[in-house]
Amino acid sequence: MLIVEERIRQKLNDILRSDSYAAMLQDTVIQERSGRLVVPVQRQYHKKFSGTVIDTSSSGSTVFMEPAAVTRLQDEYSQLKAEEEVEIFRILTDLTQQVDSHARELLINVETITHYDFVFAKAKYSRSMDMRPVQLNTSGICVINQGRHPLLGAKAVPLDFHLGGLNRALVITGPNTGGKTVTLKTVGLLTMMAQAGLHLPVEEGSEIAIFTDIMADIGDGQSMEQSLSTFSAHVRNILTMLSCADSGSLILLDELGAGTDPAEGRGFAIAVLEELYARGATIVATTHLGEIKEFAQHAEGFVNGCMEFDPDSLQPLYRLKIGTWGDSHAFLIALKLGMDPDLIAHAYEISYGTKMALQLESIVQPETLTDEEVIRKHRENQRMREEAEKAQDRLERQRKYQKKNLKVGDRVYISTMQRTGVVFQEENEKGDLVVLVLGKKYRINNKRLTLHIDREDLYPEDYDLDIVLESKENRKKRKTMGKHHIEGLVIESQDGITNPK
Repeated sequence: MLIVEERIRQKLNDILRSDSYAAMLQDTVIQERSGRLVVPVQRQYHKKFSGTVIDTSSSGSTVFMEPAAVTRLQDEYSQLKAEEEVEIFRILTDLTQQVDSHARELLINVETITHYDFVFAKAKYSRSMDMRPVQLNTSGICVINQGRHPLLGAKAVPLDFHLGGLNRALVITGPNTGGKTVTLKTVGLLTMMAQAGLHLPVEEGSEIAIFTDIMADIGDGQSMEQSLSTFSAHVRNILTMLSCADSGSLILLDELGAGTDPAEGRGFAIAVLEELYARGATIVATTHLGEIKEFAQHAEGFVNGCMEFDPDSLQPLYRLKIGTWGDSHAFLIALKLGMDPDLIAHAYEISYGTKMALQLESIVQPETLTDEEVIRKHRENQRMREEAEKAQDRLERQRKYQKKNLKVGDRVYISTMQRTGVVFQEENEKGDLVVLVLGKKYRINNKRLTLHIDREDLYPEDYDLDIVLESKENRKKRKTMGKHHIEGLVIESQDGITNPK
């Protein structure tokens, strides 16, 4: 077939170079129409040109003709092409029958490979984050030593957490942005990771309980479309929990009782906690409501916890302390910033109905209340924190616009198309790369690309990337040309690059 095709191209090239046909031709490029090689002839000369009309351009000014000199060779080529397709069908049929006869073994192999791929992926993830195995139990005991949320990285403050045995319910209090919600998410995520067979980012001695259900109500869940308020969204989630909670359930509740009148909210929260506990569930809840803290202090099976707070720097420490409750530290912060202690005492009396001047004085010494250095210290801390945040922003911007050094063969995520592709051509001086997506090439700026999988992780060491980047026809021609020279054999260029919308 290649020899016949080469003969056809030779004859057509002779015609294109011939002075006899120069005036008749629209162009000097061999083209393909309806599976046959043709030359473009100007319409006014098509009757003078010896050959058969195969196709016409959309404008009608060009007629694509098959010269009579190659008709016999074209017919021979078509016959060989048909025979090739018959042979391909026969081979594929034979291979299909062979595969079908070993279908059971192949399916077992696929399942085995899938299993080991999952195992190796878990191992690689574990090694990348210095994780370790933990002891599992079915008695509801959860002990986390120096646990970290996998997405927060090594700089996050580690979590020490224990629950189970005599106490099945933990109520966490503390200031806003103090880490209460992150604690809930960390406990839930580490539990699910352990049940999925993953190692955990924790220290030795950690232990995780196995649960049949892990249910969480985190976030306000407001919905304008469904006309849901914050409280309504919480209630909808809690209804689901109450319908299926049992001794095998882990319940995570964020800001329980929030989003409605405080008096009704605390009554609702305590009733929900009592009902979930009565059903045997293990509970971790966060709240700002004082009555819920008092309830947890005295109720059997409940224990308080708080997120620690530094009264000197007025900053949360993001450490969980179990066995005591915390508060919002609003009065302490106001006193440290120099507010009149009499005003604070009056505010405390309004809030709690009792005079607390002596207690306030014990929290902050009288001389401290008038010491301007405390105010200056807070402002200095605030200034340093703002400078640190600005420096971090600068680093993030530099990192954002830094050259990504993406390589040919890397799998990348394209933010504007919301899909992945393979780098076909590396970055040019404008920062544009050519990316192959579903067989089509797109020119995309590196700002819209994120490395998804490095080519070293995607392909074996000696893998031929042409299998991914080049068409099957071009690979076949390149292989033929590598064996011997064939006059006129051309590898078609794949320069059709699209700019995505």
